[in-house]
Amino acid sequence: MNGAGGSSGGIGQFFIGVIMMCGGFYLLLNSITVSSNFGLGSRLFGFGNNFGVTGGMIMIPFIFGIGLVFFNAKNILGWLLTLGSITALIFGVISSVRFNLRTMTTFELIVILVLAVGGLGLFLRSLKKIDAKYS
Repeated sequence: MNGAGGSSGGIGQFFIGVIMMCGGFYLLLNSITVSSNFGLGSRLFGFGNNFGVTGGMIMIPFIFGIGLVFFNAKNILGWLLTLGSITALIFGVISSVRFNLRTMTTFELIVILVLAVGGLGLFLRSLKKIDAKYS
């Protein structure tokens, strides 16, 4: 009889590993707070100390690009302006996201990491082929 993943690994290790891994990663992701300071007036990109590109400044070429695309859909400049502006906005939003780990005790962090990484180890070990001499 084959175990988890068609290998000779144990089915019990597979399910215990999946449960531990899911619990550990749930607790880890639940303890992370995500915040952002994105706004059309906030600085997304900077060149030197004096000049910063804001989200509103990126919207100007986007508006012109949309106008050119609606006027002539085969206009390369319109597509470049539109796609370049959308790309800059997406990168600006992603770069303004901050991740913070909530305050917790060392014991809580150790439990979370043992569950997550230990479960991942058990899960991967269950998918590995076990030699016949050890079973």
